[in-house]
Amino acid sequence: MSLSTPGKSISGAEITNVSVHGIWLLTRGRELFLPYEYFPWFLDRSLKEILRVEEPAPGHFYWPDLDIDLTLEIIEHPGRFPLISKQ
Repeated sequence: MSLSTPGKSISGAEITNVSVHGIWLLTRGRELFLPYEYFPWFLDRSLKEILRVEEPAPGHFYWPDLDIDLTLEIIEHPGRFPLISKQ
């Protein structure tokens, strides 16, 4: 009996929690917190819009319903990227 080579992983990024303080993103076994203080684009958005996240490339996250692109570096070090949208 031979085993076939595994295909492309279907487990991508997912939102695991949405709170009054921000959202939690799970990717590759890590959970990352995106506080609204640094990521205000998610505040007051629908749960459906927030939950639909894609990872088109490793470390690159895209919310198509919100047209938001973020990288792992931006999420981990938001202070290095001080420009925050004024809504």
